[in-house]
Amino acid sequence: MTTIAQRELRNQISAILRRAEEGEQFTITVDGRPVALLGPLAITRKPAAAGRLAAVVNQTPVDATWARELRELRAADLEIARDPWAR
Repeated sequence: MTTIAQRELRNQISAILRRAEEGEQFTITVDGRPVALLGPLAITRKPAAAGRLAAVVNQTPVDATWARELRELRAADLEIARDPWAR
């Protein structure tokens, strides 16, 4: 958590609010005393960027056994699936 003086908050409010929106948390001080917390609202957090998700997926090795089991389960599902439009 970043500590920031009231004067700095007043002089750089736009930049600090952008940082808070991105997830950073601040302790606001007056004459060196902590008096308030500033941070993002839980409902305003943005989801991770798609590129970040892709990077995590690409860095995660595939469990070959699990992948095979998923393919087998999917094939079994398709065998018993009923076409809702067929009579």
